[in-house]
Amino acid sequence: MANHYFQFKQFTVQQEKAALKVSTDSCLFGAWVAEYVRSKMYDVRCVLDIGAGSGLLMLMLAQKCNAAIDGIEIDEPSYQQAKENTEASPWKERLQVFYGDVKQFQFQQKYDFIISNPPFYEGDLKSGVSNRNVAMHDEGLKLDELLCVVDQNLSDDGSLAVLLPYHRTEQFITSAVEQGLFLTVQLNVKQTVNHSFFRSILLFSRVETNPYLLELSIKDESNQYTLSFIELLSDYYLYL
Repeated sequence: MANHYFQFKQFTVQQEKAALKVSTDSCLFGAWVAEYVRSKMYDVRCVLDIGAGSGLLMLMLAQKCNAAIDGIEIDEPSYQQAKENTEASPWKERLQVFYGDVKQFQFQQKYDFIISNPPFYEGDLKSGVSNRNVAMHDEGLKLDELLCVVDQNLSDDGSLAVLLPYHRTEQFITSAVEQGLFLTVQLNVKQTVNHSFFRSILLFSRVETNPYLLELSIKDESNQYTLSFIELLSDYYLYL
């Protein structure tokens, strides 16, 4: 049984109400994106997290950058959890969570950066838990619908970051081009150095360019965290 909370160095994620719990790959995604946003040459002033879940990604970004961060969540228990977690954090004054369907929601601004850990399993086997199906499958938001929403809400010079199963990346990259969003960075992730890729972190902008292709393994041959993983997560995980 998953823990009811996940304790980080600077914040706590309560997760008993959330459809999806804190996972290693979502933490890696949040840490990598937070470092990217922190290191950008221009200020990222406003961020949108589509499918905020427990608020994990919002909190990880808030720790590393000074942007105002909005999140939207369609599952009401997860939305309530995200509100509780963001309001209990040191950055609550610049975090805001909306409850609703992003396909119908009217935001008041365009965003410099959009992040999403979208439904993974379009057409795959579903669980018997409805809110988990919305979070993990395409019952709430298909990937082509996500791209339409991003196109509507991303500023002209903004960026999109998504976490996907590795086997779904090529189709998503092709669909993104049809919306005028072009791959700039692709980080392919392995569970260990001996495994095949299982996740990809993809970064897009509206400017066509030659993308950077990167690789990262979470654990090494001895089943210990790799140096690359430790460097990204050391500001977050308690025991790194």
